[in-house]
Amino acid sequence: MIATLVLPILAAASSPAAEDTSQRTECLQLAAHDPSAAEDAASEWFDQAKGSNADQAAAQECLGTSLANRGEWEDAESAFLHARALAPEEAVVMRARLGAMAGNAALADGRVADALASLNEAALNAGSAGDAVLAGGIAIDRARALVSSGDMEGASAALTEARGHNPDDWEAWLFSATLARRQGDLVAAQQFIEKAADLRPVELTVGLEAGVIAALSGHDAAARKSWQSVIDAKPKSHEAEAARAYLAQMDQP
Repeated sequence: MIATLVLPILAAASSPAAEDTSQRTECLQLAAHDPSAAEDAASEWFDQAKGSNADQAAAQECLGTSLANRGEWEDAESAFLHARALAPEEAVVMRARLGAMAGNAALADGRVADALASLNEAALNAGSAGDAVLAGGIAIDRARALVSSGDMEGASAALTEARGHNPDDWEAWLFSATLARRQGDLVAAQQFIEKAADLRPVELTVGLEAGVIAALSGHDAAARKSWQSVIDAKPKSHEAEAARAYLAQMDQP
């Protein structure tokens, strides 16, 4: 459950950017459905924005998002890093968000050390900005990277940090449940998944994980109920497919 996600990957990106402009919004919307056109628009915007580091940074962010949406992770990372370098020193929230995006692009490309370098710097920027939601999202991203590096203790600490920054972030509790389950702490996993379910009652990934934890804890009826709820909620989803596979395993002798 803690795994590489695709952009707009970051938990950190879920909070609105303070530096939003209509041109930035339009470019990012274009990147979502026509990455090639967005790349051209971003390049033209960058050239026209000479003398304005903030605008050039926003143009590079749009370019990076377009490249990420095409799966060109290394180039996307470079664009995000360029954007972070252009961002004014005082724009710590912007720098934190761009650093997190670079880290997620590197993580998607399988370069965990590069991902952690960017995410660690992003965490420092978010901390100095006092943005708890952003800091919590970056902590989740760091936990994912640390899991990929095999550092489960570090990932657990990062998730504790994430829950502290933003106790209402259901993903922090879900990932905490998954990690605790992988570490064999089913009591903690159950507590975490119950909190995630309270915050996000209708969420397929939460229902799927709740079933896994219940099954490993010997509560077969509860596991079946959780997995069936996933199937009933969205029968054609990947989560429903996984739930059916789990139920089939339980039905085997």
